[in-house]
Amino acid sequence: MGMCDPVVSMPPKILDRLLPMHLLLDAAGVITRVGPTLEKLRGDETLTGQRLDDVFALRRGGGKCWSAQLEDLVHSRLRLHFCRPPCTTFKGILMPMPDGGYLLNLSFGIAVIDAVREYRLTSSDFAPTDLAVEMLYLVEANTAVLDESKKLNMRLQGARLAAEQQASTDTLTGLKNRRAMDEVLARMSFLNSSFAVMQLDLDFFKAVNDTMGHAAGDKVLQVVAQILTNETRMIDLVARVGGDEFVLIFDQMDDVDQLVKIAERIIARLEEPVVFEGKTCIISGSVGLAISSFYDQPDVDKILSDADLALYASKHAGRARVTIYSPELRANPLPEPSDLPELTNAVSS
Repeated sequence: MGMCDPVVSMPPKILDRLLPMHLLLDAAGVITRVGPTLEKLRGDETLTGQRLDDVFALRRGGGKCWSAQLEDLVHSRLRLHFCRPPCTTFKGILMPMPDGGYLLNLSFGIAVIDAVREYRLTSSDFAPTDLAVEMLYLVEANTAVLDESKKLNMRLQGARLAAEQQASTDTLTGLKNRRAMDEVLARMSFLNSSFAVMQLDLDFFKAVNDTMGHAAGDKVLQVVAQILTNETRMIDLVARVGGDEFVLIFDQMDDVDQLVKIAERIIARLEEPVVFEGKTCIISGSVGLAISSFYDQPDVDKILSDADLALYASKHAGRARVTIYSPELRANPLPEPSDLPELTNAVSS
């Protein structure tokens, strides 16, 4: 190169724009000038005045102590990385300068996408002719598409979960429905888990509906749902399977005394009056209980049927009580609950 070498005579701003990741070195390998993008990568660290081998490690050509080899590396394609974290990798080419120094121009190579993310680079940090700029636009467009696709998938997943939740939930009370109950019992049967089933039927609920209307009945059902939820654990299931019929499934619980105490506590709370539009609704609850440990080979349908039979026994015995299933109940059939007289004055002022 002569005295009018274009790189030497080029104004710094033009050099920075065309080669934003360049370094100028003196003959001893000390950095005398740094391109703006390269300067941005090191943040507050000043590269000017440092030796090249203190800033970069050479990945081929003899390692970090390479200043004496600069002349041998001229025109070579180099791979190097920062000595101090983040240890970003670069590709570069070293060219001699007429003053005995060197020009080292760097690029990210195929690591450009990672570099853009790590250093938050924009198109202005690259030379206008750098193909990396076009790649950035493609990556940005692809990222936008992927983000929209991800959002759409999340919306679809949310809609699916909401639909599944709605399909297994009683809309009035927020409790699970019969479908959810069947799924839970099927899973417990498959896993051979121990469980208990309580069949609960509200006493005198028909009188509330007949006297005050369905709005009052709905209020009572919602209060009952809250009581049942409060008196059971998170792992248990409470389902509304009919108008005023409920099933409670207790997972991994077969202690009869404990289950009876829970049933008695529920019954006591159900007898607390419910106020609706200034009037008091009075109900109670009858419970039938069956436990999987009662059976050599538990059958879900039979356990439900036996709990239902125990519920009929509670109704027949005067309501507001819990009955534990025993084989004697089948040996002495009882009348259906519908055959029992219904209380008429379940509402008071």
